[in-house]
Amino acid sequence: MHIHVVGIKNIHTPVKVLEKGGGLQHTIATINLQANLPRANRESCVDTFTSVLNRSLDKLSVASFHQILKDVQESLNSRSARLEMTFPYFIEKTSPVTQTRSLMEYNCTFSGGIGEDQDFILSVVVPVTTLCPCSKEISSDGAHNQRAEISLNVQMKKFLWVEDLITMVEACASCEVYALLKRPDEKYVTERAFENPMFVEDVVRKVAESALAHPDIGWFSAGVESFESIHKHSAYAYVDSDEIR
Repeated sequence: MHIHVVGIKNIHTPVKVLEKGGGLQHTIATINLQANLPRANRESCVDTFTSVLNRSLDKLSVASFHQILKDVQESLNSRSARLEMTFPYFIEKTSPVTQTRSLMEYNCTFSGGIGEDQDFILSVVVPVTTLCPCSKEISSDGAHNQRAEISLNVQMKKFLWVEDLITMVEACASCEVYALLKRPDEKYVTERAFENPMFVEDVVRKVAESALAHPDIGWFSAGVESFESIHKHSAYAYVDSDEIR
């Protein structure tokens, strides 16, 4: 019996991710790696996967991601290989009024393949705030707001930094989210959201417009989930660029 694909899943390992500013960020990645199974080299597959990963994760970037796939393909004489790497990425942010510094965590994924199934997708999950336009319209005082998550997956025409993609996405919501706020900051973000009410449909449209206008983004998909503060359910909207071009 010929098994078509072999791989390793849910490998948790320290990695160093190249930052836009030139530094290296230490984080922990969850890795899935697979290749079409060569008939003649079956017993060495797992050893090949782990050895390639171990020598490639000191400086993780888009370029090294492709090199890992190339090394696996060449070592196994495989027609194709796929890699998915998910990790928390931290960016220092300053609060809008007091300029208090704190680290925000974002979930990022590099995923792609080489050979018969060649592609590369950069994904980010960005927490934001949304405020309900309906609630604002019908209420004499206040309006309900909630935390939401924007998930954006892109195929790049040219290189994109994770930091720039996150900044673009954060601008598409009622307000950004911060890890640490003092009272003047809380006042600002509350009023900012109140002045900028958005449904999840509004947010996903704005993300799509920003991605369509970006010269370095090709295909993309975006989803917005709002964890409703006055409902048990979430609100959700999704768009795929193949369906709107």
